[in-house]
Amino acid sequence: MLIELWGAKNLDDSALAENAIRKAIRAAGATLLHIHVHKFCPGHGVSAIALLAESHITLHTWPEKSYAAADVFVCGNSDPASALPVLVEAFQPERSDARRFRRGVPISQRVEADDQSP
Repeated sequence: MLIELWGAKNLDDSALAENAIRKAIRAAGATLLHIHVHKFCPGHGVSAIALLAESHITLHTWPEKSYAAADVFVCGNSDPASALPVLVEAFQPERSDARRFRRGVPISQRVEADDQSP
């Protein structure tokens, strides 16, 4: 799942970013193996990656654009859509968008598979 947040707040706060990712992992029902959060120079955002038993979650923020992007890539019984409300609560965007992509399905079959997703 690809998540985009526009008009977001607190995008330069590495502790908030780490806490949001940890909560998103729990909400998705995933298993954290390792997390790394990097804060760039003040005002230049945060990048974070959480390695999961089910794959990974990444987060990148651009405070100067009030924009954040997250990738929630999971398998098994994990629910990537459950991460969205957690990130929205943490960063309070004016607008958010999430798109789900099915991996391991040939491109020619993705439209049909995506049409059948809940």
